[in-house]
Amino acid sequence: MKNHKFNTLIETLSELPTVGKKSASRFAYHLIFKDSFLALKLAHNIEDAINNVKKCGVCQGISESEICYICLDSSRDNEKLCIVSSPQDILIFEENKLYDGKYFVIEDLESFDEHKLKNLVLSGVNELIFALEHSIGNDALILYIEDKLKDHNLTFTKLAQGIPSGMSLQNIDIVSLNKAILQRTKT
Repeated sequence: MKNHKFNTLIETLSELPTVGKKSASRFAYHLIFKDSFLALKLAHNIEDAINNVKKCGVCQGISESEICYICLDSSRDNEKLCIVSSPQDILIFEENKLYDGKYFVIEDLESFDEHKLKNLVLSGVNELIFALEHSIGNDALILYIEDKLKDHNLTFTKLAQGIPSGMSLQNIDIVSLNKAILQRTKT
């Protein structure tokens, strides 16, 4: 096959989320012919991240150590715990300074560690904020968590409506997200 290595690069890039064949082709061309230094830097940074980035042992967020900087930050409000569905959701809140409490990531039910969540709750949490996209599955998850933690004298809140059903936090504008967290409601 002609240009096998170049075509393999295009195919690999097109496996990334939201990257189609046309974009992958443009990326590949740019990396190989326009900025090979960027290509090498990108390859190095990907390898470095794979070897050094992990999930926080407490909140399941992104970390370069066993416990992330957010969980270690004593200036944060330990009474609020925000439940999100992705470590990327934490980045959205943090980049925009929308929240000053701690987080807990539940990406899927299979990886959900109920014991870790209970340990966080026992460390002084009095409000659990569900910052999950609106869906039947997440509503069931909220009810399940509320049932499991009902004896811990917690206030359960969720982001205010206005975030479209099925919309992930990564696709919401900052004004809407800020409004949703400020106008969160009890569940």
